[in-house]
Amino acid sequence: MDNNKIMIVGTGNVGASIAFALLNQRTAVNEIILTDIIAKDAEGEAMDLRDALAVAPSYVKIKNGTYADAKDCDIVVITAGAAQKPGESRLDLLKKNINILKGMVEQIMASGFDGIFLVVTNPMDVLTYYTMKFSGLPAERVIGSGTVLDSARLRERIANYLHVNPKSVHAYQIGEHGDTELTVWSLADIGGQKVTELLPKDIRTGISDFVKNEAYDIIDKKGATYYGIATCVAQILNCILNDEMRVLAVSSYDHFSDTSFGFPSVVGRQGVIRRLDIKLSEHEGIELQKSINALKKAISSVKL
Repeated sequence: MDNNKIMIVGTGNVGASIAFALLNQRTAVNEIILTDIIAKDAEGEAMDLRDALAVAPSYVKIKNGTYADAKDCDIVVITAGAAQKPGESRLDLLKKNINILKGMVEQIMASGFDGIFLVVTNPMDVLTYYTMKFSGLPAERVIGSGTVLDSARLRERIANYLHVNPKSVHAYQIGEHGDTELTVWSLADIGGQKVTELLPKDIRTGISDFVKNEAYDIIDKKGATYYGIATCVAQILNCILNDEMRVLAVSSYDHFSDTSFGFPSVVGRQGVIRRLDIKLSEHEGIELQKSINALKKAISSVKL
């Protein structure tokens, strides 16, 4: 399908912010369907967003609907589920959200949907894995938002220390979008100059800790995070619909470990075109394996 039509499932802070982010930029999206378990909430958000169309940079059709409307969508974005509470890890959410996800995916697939799933709900990596299982779609067409946001936080933090634009920083967080994620310092660079030669180890350690824990700090201060993730999801959506073939640290299926986790991947119209074969340092390889093990434990803990 090439309708450039997307569905956003869940119109809480994250879902509504994704639609708002798309509306406020040049976007490849032509139509947005909003759906929520509380139908009037989705309707209210659609009304509020439509009010901006006369002055927004893009003209996008926006309406509320049901899972049946997914049949001719190119991408379904899943943001619905219980939110992360202060002091709660993303994996604590798993028991709450896995059953919500199962019912959701089954109804969407029953509509005849044959596009790409983009999973944002936490614990995102585990839910991405199970969306693949529940939907039966090819692995490359089930993507999680991965560590795209974490990598954006990392780049902004490095840029802040080195007084450059974050867009000029090439650096990635990989692994679980959560407590076991890690920074690939061995490959981080600015215009070819290694960040490890520009920043001392204690600063780098501080940056990694900040990136890993910033979500908890934001949740503690304002109750939820949504602007950062919404803008990152808008980038992923445009990347897919424009067939940009950009490298993004989305969560995708890894055949070797039978898990989904954030890793630099080429993303285009068909979803994940390929995961890159990047060379990690020995320490990074060990840390990534710890992250994979944590995800495998979470995946195997699911009792359906």
